Amino acid sequence: METAKPAAPASSNNFIKTIVTEDLKSGKVKEVVTRFPPEPNGYLHIGHAKSICLNFEIADEFGGRTHLRFDDTNPVKEDTEFVESIKEDVAWLGFEWERLTFASDFFGEMYDRAVLLIRKGLAYVDDQSADEIRESRGTLTEPGKESPYRGRSVEENLDLFARMRAGEFANGEKVLRAKIDMASPNINLRDPVIYRISHAHHHNTGDAWCIYPMYAFAHPLEDAIEGVTHSICTLEFADQRPLYDWVVRECEMDCTPHQYEFGRLNLTNTVMSKRKLKLLVDEKVVDGWDDPRMPTISGLRRKGFTPEAIRDFCREIGVVKTNNSVVDDKMLEHFIREDLKLKAPRTMAVLQPLKVIITNYPEGQIEQLEAENNSENEAMGSRQIPFSREIYIERDDFMEEPVKGYHRLYPGNEVRLKHAYFIKCENFVKDADGSVIELHCTYDPETKSGTGFTGRKVKGTIHWIEATQARPAEFRLYEPLILEEEGEESESFLDNINPKSLEKLQGFVENNMKDAKAQDKFQFFRHGYFNVDPKDTTGEKLVFNRIVSLKSSFDAKK
Repeated sequence: METAKPAAPASSNNFIKTIVTEDLKSGKVKEVVTRFPPEPNGYLHIGHAKSICLNFEIADEFGGRTHLRFDDTNPVKEDTEFVESIKEDVAWLGFEWERLTFASDFFGEMYDRAVLLIRKGLAYVDDQSADEIRESRGTLTEPGKESPYRGRSVEENLDLFARMRAGEFANGEKVLRAKIDMASPNINLRDPVIYRISHAHHHNTGDAWCIYPMYAFAHPLEDAIEGVTHSICTLEFADQRPLYDWVVRECEMDCTPHQYEFGRLNLTNTVMSKRKLKLLVDEKVVDGWDDPRMPTISGLRRKGFTPEAIRDFCREIGVVKTNNSVVDDKMLEHFIREDLKLKAPRTMAVLQPLKVIITNYPEGQIEQLEAENNSENEAMGSRQIPFSREIYIERDDFMEEPVKGYHRLYPGNEVRLKHAYFIKCENFVKDADGSVIELHCTYDPETKSGTGFTGRKVKGTIHWIEATQARPAEFRLYEPLILEEEGEESESFLDNINPKSLEKLQGFVENNMKDAKAQDKFQFFRHGYFNVDPKDTTGEKLVFNRIVSLKSSFDAKK
């Protein structure tokens, strides 16, 4: 596949990078091989983006290679939809994998290694139910109890395992367990299940198998088979590292990979559990995995985030060994603002329109005014925008009875229309309900923007859209989906859904937006950065997702 590799190296605040540097210097490792190993049972989220950046950029910086590998050991929860979405997300982030593999590619070898363990007396077939096995594992302070089937002979275990493979038994009737130590202080070593029966169609192997390896058994074997040198995972797998090493050692793998753990990314005002994200989708709290309120990579992409902003964010937060830190979601927003401020054209949009009639402007006349496309990037040039007797302004840019400090339109007050003229509110029209529906204003032709007029000054500048050529548009404004800051910690997170997480407004954009395409990004004056929604925009209907507002309370220096 072809995709541009990011030029920036891995972040300096990265202890994994230090380990890799030392391994290469000592000769322990000749070539760095990493892997990104998602399970294809959901869409990737921003936490996965951190792992993607870490694995690919570490290998990239040291001239190594990275594999994209799908740990597809549970056919009940997996689907090709998730496989394709993961491939799309990794490529969109700007990374190129050396090899694309599946755990299922190695099912034959995994089976043979399990047979080897049985022959060595290190695995046995257990007839206990899942509940019985769970109850016999013990606790952190009490050892587990050995299974009554632990003493089966090698011959009996080989026969039963082969019959499991042949499909003679029902789901849950038997499992294969590693024989390690039921009294180990590490519960993961108390004879873990390494194979279970599942008469389920597999997205990659079809019906070729009815027994499947457990993740904790398959994962280290995959790393060893692929020659991975640095198996990087999140901190919750630290307790499984002894089992990882045991599997590699006792299965007599030629390659000996090593596992390294880092603190996972936790973000305020959201959840990062695939189970909980799936629940949001299944309960129709959101309209899919790519809903812009979701922390999924596809959701962030649809909202309007760029791969550059996400990569910069992941580098900045660094890679640490602690797992209790929570990153402010405003920090992620900071990086998209930084990325877009020189890229996004600046234009005008009216989200809650109020009609204005400029009574002394010639009827039927339309003139073209010049407006810069980005005041911070002169290379983006300028555009022509129409101006006429009828325009739209924002509803909150007028107050019948202004409060103290209000400098926009009110009866008798004068403001500047951005890129245009001074206008003065003379009177207004209300409907039967008493709501203001139209303003009548006059303009001063001497005050045209760019003419150098200095006769007088006004305190307020407001944006506007010429009414006769305005393009109708829907604007979607987003707030955090989860009200509490650490929603991940609460099992009742569905009770904390923000009812105001999405607001839809019907307004107008400039006429030159008629050619806007899906994923085009703009800065709308005063409103923020917006993205053309790729899912709901049609030739007749423009839909804009607000990526982020213009201002933030986040202190980048701090």
